[in-house]
Amino acid sequence: MHGKLNYLDFEIARQKSLDLVNQTTFKEIIPISDAIGRVLSKDVICVKNLPAFNNSAMDGFAIKFSDAGKTLSINKVIFAGDKGEKVEPTLKENECYKIMTGAKVPFDADTIIPIENCFDVTQNSVKIPIEIKKGSNLRLKGEEQKEGSVILKKGEKITSSFITLLASQGLIKIEVYKKISIAVLSTGNEIKEPWEYADDEEIYNCNSYALISLLKEKDFDATYCGVIPDNLEESKTYIKDLKNYDVIISTGGISMGDADFVGEAFLQNGLEVAFHGVNIKPGRPIMMGKMQNTVVICLPGNPLTAMVNIYLFALPMLKKLQGETSINHGFIKAINQKEFKTKAGRVNVVLGKVQNGEFFVTRDNKYGSGMITVLYESNSILVTNEQTSNINQNQEIKLLEFNGKFFEENIDILN
Repeated sequence: MHGKLNYLDFEIARQKSLDLVNQTTFKEIIPISDAIGRVLSKDVICVKNLPAFNNSAMDGFAIKFSDAGKTLSINKVIFAGDKGEKVEPTLKENECYKIMTGAKVPFDADTIIPIENCFDVTQNSVKIPIEIKKGSNLRLKGEEQKEGSVILKKGEKITSSFITLLASQGLIKIEVYKKISIAVLSTGNEIKEPWEYADDEEIYNCNSYALISLLKEKDFDATYCGVIPDNLEESKTYIKDLKNYDVIISTGGISMGDADFVGEAFLQNGLEVAFHGVNIKPGRPIMMGKMQNTVVICLPGNPLTAMVNIYLFALPMLKKLQGETSINHGFIKAINQKEFKTKAGRVNVVLGKVQNGEFFVTRDNKYGSGMITVLYESNSILVTNEQTSNINQNQEIKLLEFNGKFFEENIDILN
């Protein structure tokens, strides 16, 4: 593990991280009430037309378009839920139906006029305006979804809008991919848990709680497995017992320090390293690989670096492993409000805040990788390319939104 690291190109490292994983094959059937955030493991086919029958989008009058401008007698009133004889076609010349929202429209009417657009409305008759559009306010059977069509696709993450569609098909259970298992570890003898006493030379363990919380925000379940001491033999034994997890995420212990045993402990447990070190600031020491069937993600120990790296590298690969088809980060565009410098020759990760389409760099881009408060102060990430040395005022930039809504598009490096 010692010696000079050969820092890998950012995009190559990103691709290598994705190549490490294949989607899970394990599936389960769960109630739709528990399905938010889960990933569909097969297509959902429409078994009931949407809508199921021609119906009215408004309270008003169902007419024949050819009767525009006429005064019509009201043949009958049709309510939502009426069926059978109540909705049989019975219109005679110069007649219409009074109809309620959601009610079935008989086949001899082709247009719905809202009651507020009509004239001289009485219990028995109504005058229809002359300028109307044929088919207006008439929702046709199957116009939204037809029987046999794919309404939800395998690999999509279920949201509340999905639940609406599932319930519309009479589905109360759905097949999804089983959740992947993730172990989260911290390292270091200086680490204390929040419930323990920490003296002036010790620090509280915030990394694990931050990572588990972020994973939960993104609909992953992770188990906190404790702090590994900076001791090679103890680290080896500890890691050996974690091979039943799909993914292990650790923080710290993978740089070039003499006491950084974690990387070596993984190697002695059979880890095949995909890469160790990426030409990015902050986050160079990141290491990834595979230990038998377990994916290993070793993040740097500094909180800011760990959070940025799990966002840029780990989340897309975890989404792929979980079976999602839309795995890459998305970007938003904003106008930079204050000029700042970046270092050419590497990819720079710059934190900032977006408000009303304007980007404000955090602390003039002058903060250490061990800082914690800057994560709270920021809601977006700028990822530069290796040629960028300056971001000008009023320059349009592309950003990943951080600590906020996660867009499902492709990451786009600043040109």
